Amino acid sequence: MAQYYSYNRENAKRKTSTSSLKEAIEDMLEFYKLRTKFDETYVAAHWEQIMGAPIAARTTKVYITEAKLYIQLDSAALRNELLMAKNKILQLINQAIGAELVNEVIFL
Repeated sequence: MAQYYSYNRENAKRKTSTSSLKEAIEDMLEFYKLRTKFDETYVAAHWEQIMGAPIAARTTKVYITEAKLYIQLDSAALRNELLMAKNKILQLINQAIGAELVNEVIFL
């Protein structure tokens, strides 16, 4: 005799012990201690959105290691302007991440 599936409305409801996908990913990043690396790659991937298109167009390399942001530029004039605005860069990046990720900016 074949058994048929019967729909049970009680089993279809969301259980209280479940979490959203965002919460599950956040928990996974914290559990495997990948949060800082994820944030570092986020800054590199979204550099144009954080700093703007004119600065991103003249930036050749961006990476973060040990709470230091390394920026390689192809314009000496832009490098001098950004040297004077180091605090603003730190503020923009840490604000975009929502945490204290970068402590120092180094120009290559």
